[in-house]
Amino acid sequence: MAEYVDLDGVRTWYDERGGGEPLVLLHGGFGDARTFGGNLDTLADRFHVYLPERRGHGHTPDVEGPLTVSVMAEDTIAFLEKVVGGQARLAGYSAGASVALAVALRRPDLVERLVLISGAFDLDGMIYSPRDGAGELPPELVRMYAEVSPDGVDHLPVVVEKIAAAAREEPGFTEADLATIACRTLVLAGDDDLVTLEHTIALYRGITNSELAVVPGTSHVLLLEKPVQCTAIVAEFLTGDPVPTMMPIRRGGSAA
Repeated sequence: MAEYVDLDGVRTWYDERGGGEPLVLLHGGFGDARTFGGNLDTLADRFHVYLPERRGHGHTPDVEGPLTVSVMAEDTIAFLEKVVGGQARLAGYSAGASVALAVALRRPDLVERLVLISGAFDLDGMIYSPRDGAGELPPELVRMYAEVSPDGVDHLPVVVEKIAAAAREEPGFTEADLATIACRTLVLAGDDDLVTLEHTIALYRGITNSELAVVPGTSHVLLLEKPVQCTAIVAEFLTGDPVPTMMPIRRGGSAA
């Protein structure tokens, strides 16, 4: 069921499906809720899945002001409080992972478990990022924006510049920030991701209560390339409890 909710003046579109414990999915930059079609949205068979579209993305109009991770995190916090009604499992993809990370840092009481998919805690961890300029967006992204944006396709360059400006001006998170995250966290990435493997490992190591999965034969769009495998990994993490390992190293305190 798709509808709108006003979040401090932002007419925010969201879809919700299924029943059970709440699971909120946060799409990537220049994308929308359709990112999760045929992959994580199938988790509605066991969760109450929420798919909000952030300001300037999808069906949600742009508003005056910047498009920073900080601003979008505040929007997400408002969504959790007003629509979800409290704590949820939170899964973010790409830029959505940065937003999810910011929410977990600001409001740990609202995040029961955290899934970070192809996410960077600092844009220096990306092979190329919005700081470098978006260049010419793929025609498919332009087409998808035009299909649903209430602002019209002519507004897309404004959104692109806002995201680039935010990337240039907003600092990332530090490893000291990561160390404060207490909730159980899954770090998921492709083996040929836009986020470097070294940075993904630093993200995993920075969050003490974390688990790592690298999907072979995938890129930054791993959810579309191997939807069944990615969804199975996320589903197991979200529904199960940690299994004690027989030869713990990092978790046994023997190594970083």
